[in-house]
Amino acid sequence: MNPAGPAGPASRVSVDTAVCIGAGQCALTAPGVFTQDEDGFGAVLPGREDGGGSPLLREAVRACPVSAVRVEEA
Repeated sequence: MNPAGPAGPASRVSVDTAVCIGAGQCALTAPGVFTQDEDGFGAVLPGREDGGGSPLLREAVRACPVSAVRVEEA
């Protein structure tokens, strides 16, 4: 797992819902990859599980105050 690395073509982006506190930093930092669900918790946009090539993905991982955003190399 590479939580601070960029998402390459064989990466999977996720939000650990058991850890997320709904700060929204992921959605604010990389809105092309993340959103907030109806309860305000972070979520990956449908079809963006690979990071969508976003140059802001690494910053979104760092911006999460509880490290709930993950990038896993496949």
